[in-house]
Amino acid sequence: MQERQRLETSITTINGIETELNDTVELIELGEMEGDEEVVNEAEAALKTLNADLGKKQIAALLSGEADRNDAYLEVHSGSGGTEAQDWASMLLRMYVRWAEQAGFKVDTLEYQDGEEAGIKSATLEVKGENAYGWLKTEAGTHRLVRISPFDSNARRHTSFAAVTIFPVIDDTINIEINESDVRVDTYRASGAGGQHVNTTDSAVRLTHTPTGIVVACQNERSQHKNRATAWDMLRARLYEAELKKREEKAAADQAAKTDIGWGHQIRSYVLQPYQLVKDLRTGMESTAPGDVLDGEVTPFMEAALAQRAYGTEADVSDVE
Repeated sequence: MQERQRLETSITTINGIETELNDTVELIELGEMEGDEEVVNEAEAALKTLNADLGKKQIAALLSGEADRNDAYLEVHSGSGGTEAQDWASMLLRMYVRWAEQAGFKVDTLEYQDGEEAGIKSATLEVKGENAYGWLKTEAGTHRLVRISPFDSNARRHTSFAAVTIFPVIDDTINIEINESDVRVDTYRASGAGGQHVNTTDSAVRLTHTPTGIVVACQNERSQHKNRATAWDMLRARLYEAELKKREEKAAADQAAKTDIGWGHQIRSYVLQPYQLVKDLRTGMESTAPGDVLDGEVTPFMEAALAQRAYGTEADVSDVE
């Protein structure tokens, strides 16, 4: 039924675009016949709007991967650099929460470790909604920030790194077998706000998959049993995502971007001083308004990355015809 509804929605959208296109062309022809320049100009403006809307829908149609329609887990980890990197990680986390809320997705926090003075060491979110993984998968990698540090009394410029990892939430139709003897289970007290019970009992659960080195953690529930169940779901999802990555031609590059949080591996740079620029190093996509990007306007970067995957190097939305 979900597949049928998705196909019906797609067909309705295509038919609607075709009808609007034909009506607008007829309006232009009528305006030209009657010499009504105002009608022609309005119709041409409508065509441009329709073309831009069609470009976005064509990008959305690229979300046809095996798990693209699924919900997504999003992890943010601070790189080396102490407070500066931890503050940058919290800025990235806020950026994705704002983007998800603006896109109509629901966000749950599964794990959160505060920084020593400010920011976060790491956090894990579950982003729920249609195509959440398809959109977010392009954000996996290392993100670099250049700014005048608010933590430096000498007001020097600092460079900080944080890593983002994305993997899909898998459903019961996908069977992932895990040998429990390969998994180390650790329990600990949850950190951060959450009430007296959360902070005084070992309710948080961390799973370490020894063969792959994959580590997942969950602490959002008061019940250790619920946190353990969620952590196992996350581990299955991580192993599934790892298998999907093996099928991609750039698996080695993607994995390197995740594991080395530093120079030479970043996918995007955010420069706040001495000038203002956000640049994606894979697609060449740029924005001179980093404040807007950090406030959640990440979709253009995602669209450019999706177009590049489908159409080749340096592709962006404007290249799609």
